[in-house]
Amino acid sequence: MPLVGCPRRGPPLSLAGRHRHRHRPRRARAVAPECQASSSSSPPLLTRRVSTASASLLLAALSIPPSSLRLPVASASEAAPAEAEGKAGVPEGLELERYTDQEQGFTLLKPTSWPKVEKAGATALFQQEGKGSNNIGVVVNPVRLNSLTEFGTPQFVADRLLQAEKKKESTKSAEVISVGERSGHGDLTVYEIEYTLDSTRGGMKRIFSSAFVASRKLYLLNIAYSDTQEKPLDNKTRTVLEQVLHSFDPV
Repeated sequence: MPLVGCPRRGPPLSLAGRHRHRHRPRRARAVAPECQASSSSSPPLLTRRVSTASASLLLAALSIPPSSLRLPVASASEAAPAEAEGKAGVPEGLELERYTDQEQGFTLLKPTSWPKVEKAGATALFQQEGKGSNNIGVVVNPVRLNSLTEFGTPQFVADRLLQAEKKKESTKSAEVISVGERSGHGDLTVYEIEYTLDSTRGGMKRIFSSAFVASRKLYLLNIAYSDTQEKPLDNKTRTVLEQVLHSFDPV
């Protein structure tokens, strides 16, 4: 599949799944600690630009109106064993654990040290402590589609997403690095998009997006991480973020 992009500092995004993408051998895996849901709620963080903004852009790009701007925050997660790399070679603070929301119907890996916070419009949001611009956000909305393939190809969705990003006044530049698809749980089609975003509201970032449709619901994952010239995204951190991206699946 053709890729649109700009010079980059890391290796290309690997997407396992469909026959037209080269299969990457599985890494050695180990069981990560369980994610314990907190009974206390954090105050809404409405002033920070988080990855759910990109998820909203993707909703707009797909021309699928959300049923409500106030989505319920993910209920207490049911902890499950996570398949993740061992701690050897993993950057400090990025060890992974499994987070599962049975009520909304999705699961993913997340850094153990990133707490879950509440934000209007986000089904689930995890932020790096002390640097909220590094975050993982999930948005779930009902749709009239059975699969993303009914809307278009991964490249088409990526083009629509970048068009929406570039229309924002705060965006200085946005470039696609790679797009593709993989087979998720139950052979469900999952689209994955990676792009760079330079904005007056947060500087240069690397964005990893994943989307799938299951049970007439659109599931969107966005991972945002700082990627500046002074401190570019390193390969070890990138590998961990890709693990999070590929772990996003329906329950």
